[in-house]
Amino acid sequence: MSIFGDILNKNEQKNNQASANLSPYLNFDPHYIPRMQPEFLYPDDSHMASTARRSNVALPIIGMSFMTGSGLGGMAGLYKGLRATTLAGQVGKVRRTQVVNYVMKQGTTTGCTLGIIASFYSCIALGVTWLRDKEDTANTFIAASTTGIIYKSTSGLRSMGLGAATGLTLAGIYILLTDNDNIWSKAKYNRF
Repeated sequence: MSIFGDILNKNEQKNNQASANLSPYLNFDPHYIPRMQPEFLYPDDSHMASTARRSNVALPIIGMSFMTGSGLGGMAGLYKGLRATTLAGQVGKVRRTQVVNYVMKQGTTTGCTLGIIASFYSCIALGVTWLRDKEDTANTFIAASTTGIIYKSTSGLRSMGLGAATGLTLAGIYILLTDNDNIWSKAKYNRF
């Protein structure tokens, strides 16, 4: 035994105790984390819970709308570009450049249009949810019809009415496909 044997044994005992308290997965001492924490950010029925749910869904809706619009617009631009360059008799690098221009222009235009519509819808739905202090299908219908009205507001009353009708139709289709409390889904699951 050495002069420092007693000190080394005490350090080894402390290291063994400390390593017994460490989490085997994250390599930290879980005693540093306080145990009394709320499990949820907001209680389920609070005003902030419904608003938080809507706001958490807003950004993915806008992003998916932009990406979907860009893809669909790009495909339409590819078709238009191939058709226009064939009719113009263009070949080689000129034709390729023109097709790429058609794809990029149409994809960007359609993507931005759908992104703006989704932004309108998300903001209006968030506001309606906040004002009504409820989360139900009426919010979706109100937001969709108002989005159609605002989007077509520069084209006159008839176009605004068609925009509202389009918004209501799309909201109805969305509700039929996603809502579990409607007649369609109950009939689908109660066939047997």
